[in-house]
Amino acid sequence: MSRFQVKKVAVLGAGVMGAQIAAHLVNVKVPVVLFDLPAKDGPKNGIVAKAVEALKKQKPPPLGVADDAVLIQQANYEEDLALLGECDLVIEAIAERMDWKLDLYKKIAAHIAPHAIVASNTSGLSITKLSEALPESIKPRFCGIHFFNPPRYMFLVELIATPTTQPAILDDLESFVTSGLGKGVVRAKDTPNFIANRVGISGMLGTMREVEKFSLSYDVVDDLTGKKLGRASSGTFRTADVVGLDTMAHVIKTLQDTLSEETDPFYPSFATPAVLTKLLAKGYLGQKSKAGFYKKVGRDILRFEAESEEYVPGGQKADEVYGRMLRKPAGERLQLLRNATGAQGQFLWSILRNGFHYAAVHLATIADTARDVDQAMRWGFGMKQGPFELWQEAGWLQVAQWVQQDIAAGKALSKAPLPDWVFKGPVADAGGVHTEQGSWNPTSGKFEPRRVLPVYERQLFPELLRGEAGPRFQAAGTTLHEDRNIRLWTLDDQVLIASLKTKMHTISPEVCEGLQQAVELAEKDYQGLVVWSGDEPFSAGADLESTLPAFIAVGVAAIEDAEGFMQQTMLRLRYASVPVVSAIRGLALGGGCELALYSARRVAAMESYMGLVEVGVGLVPGAGGLAYIARRAAENAATSTDKDLLKFLTEGFTAAAMAKVGTSALESRKLGYLLDSDIIVPHKDELLYVAVQQAKSLYDAGYRPPHRRQFPVAGRSGKATIQGQLVNMRDGGFISGHDFRIASMIANVVTGGDVDANTLVSEEYLMTLERRAFCELVQHPKTQERILGMLSTGKPVRN
Repeated sequence: MSRFQVKKVAVLGAGVMGAQIAAHLVNVKVPVVLFDLPAKDGPKNGIVAKAVEALKKQKPPPLGVADDAVLIQQANYEEDLALLGECDLVIEAIAERMDWKLDLYKKIAAHIAPHAIVASNTSGLSITKLSEALPESIKPRFCGIHFFNPPRYMFLVELIATPTTQPAILDDLESFVTSGLGKGVVRAKDTPNFIANRVGISGMLGTMREVEKFSLSYDVVDDLTGKKLGRASSGTFRTADVVGLDTMAHVIKTLQDTLSEETDPFYPSFATPAVLTKLLAKGYLGQKSKAGFYKKVGRDILRFEAESEEYVPGGQKADEVYGRMLRKPAGERLQLLRNATGAQGQFLWSILRNGFHYAAVHLATIADTARDVDQAMRWGFGMKQGPFELWQEAGWLQVAQWVQQDIAAGKALSKAPLPDWVFKGPVADAGGVHTEQGSWNPTSGKFEPRRVLPVYERQLFPELLRGEAGPRFQAAGTTLHEDRNIRLWTLDDQVLIASLKTKMHTISPEVCEGLQQAVELAEKDYQGLVVWSGDEPFSAGADLESTLPAFIAVGVAAIEDAEGFMQQTMLRLRYASVPVVSAIRGLALGGGCELALYSARRVAAMESYMGLVEVGVGLVPGAGGLAYIARRAAENAATSTDKDLLKFLTEGFTAAAMAKVGTSALESRKLGYLLDSDIIVPHKDELLYVAVQQAKSLYDAGYRPPHRRQFPVAGRSGKATIQGQLVNMRDGGFISGHDFRIASMIANVVTGGDVDANTLVSEEYLMTLERRAFCELVQHPKTQERILGMLSTGKPVRN
């Protein structure tokens, strides 16, 4: 696949978005220069330096590893414009002021490389108007690019062409943003606020109007409009706080300034909500100012009360009857809500109806196809389904009739009727806008397939919309074995794939049986084995819940047998005669982390969170995690002039004893759960492709498993050193007595137990120590409290 080569990127503007875009470029190993105005006092790069320093402290962290902030090259417009000539992509991300952006373009135009793409990061300004300030030579290489905040975590990026943008430029940029930055790209028309913010912010404004109409509190609304509705867990008002109320107000003003009743029949509903005006007047900007619709005081979450303009206790929940309604099939769900007599049910139907209405009326003006709208709302606003998907699932014509009836009765936000294509023609005949032929384009009057670019060949199982045709991994390829725990299958008869099917992809004895069977099949007939389960998480760890009945019936012997079998499985993976590659996405915790550690190679999506977290349930890692820490310490010491094993052991011990989890694939590498030879993949949907290629390349290179060999351990003297530190922590009140017990057991295993320093041991020997510690702890009342607490609440118990 040929790619637009991006060797360096310039980001103009070190504000919140510019700095975080630069941070994400560093995460994916793209060299970046961050520009801003020269500081009036002190060093000329003072503004940029302050922004870069702030990146290290922000939550959630924009950088995968905070120390990588030094990789951002700092520059200013007075001294460093020549650096623009070294950049293949220039992203302008200054404040949302048309005049400021145009002035900057005039300043930089002469310094931009003749091949470079220039893109403006804006949430809604006209890209065509922005292009008018550029010379004719740059206009064909100019477009809009809209990252959602925060750029590292938000999947959506909108690309917007002008009439003079060369199509090949947009294709090149889409390929880079997709594969290089790991984003989902939607192409939007050059209309105010583009697609996601146009539909999403109008939906939030409509929701706020309905909240006033039905007199509901903000916490109840957030409970109704969060996960229960298939949307982001933050709901409506918490989302506004996270986005920033000033940012939201700016986007609303863009709608107000650039639209009218003639161009948008919903325009009267775009008035700035009175409560938003009140909050802004008080300087309450949301999360960034620690107060908005909500305010945290100690451990309490307060909500703003518009009437009194004071914060009052929050935490109210919606009536459970509506929670039950929202779990019904789509058609039944919408009918129940439409016929509801309670305020909460009427409110839910109203906001869903308004969403269907707005998306249908504006589809032709804001997007090419209905796919663009649904993907934008999924990726930009955290919806499980876009508006057209839900509408289609619930019964296209029936829902259309309900919406039109409400419009006629004056219940909707606008009197504009639904477009004719909703009721007659191809969409009505197909029962919706997404079909096997493609998604509806009201301008061309056709169902259009997805855009074909070479970069998408790497996405073997892309995220599909309801009703859309495409490969689904659950039934793809050739199945060699399948049961309720695991599926063994192949796409190409060269690499075997093992996909876990358990809840949260936990590892049970049955899963271990399946993995051992997978190794046998791969060694017999295939070039390698890839462990990939299709969606998140990679694995949340060992299935403790399934072993409890055996523990109760048989006793600790059942636990010891299960742990022993899991350890054998890990060694079987490590010493397989063909390469085993773990394709990691999301959580890889406890046994899931150990499964990855005992693979020949790991391929991890950027947002992978790895760690040995058994301490949280009062246990020690029991499937080889501690043996791995001891072995890696010995291997690292062997390649160093410093042979003090304890120095190489400390970080691994600390990570396990404190249940540290890497908050990105980059940090997981720093903790030692990923190696320098492992691959980090920016785009989640490229993970399987890369993992399969890695297995093939290892095989082609003549892969041989590592030799089984003994290695030195730190011994009782190393354990004594660690133990002394643990005593200080216990006596100082930093850890509990039970934490001390667990950490002491971890120290005993990773140092090799009661042996002399530098004694040679095997992995099996250390696994025996692990297993004994695990079985001793599982019988301890305080560990049992932690296990039951985690199973019942999902939260760790500290005792």
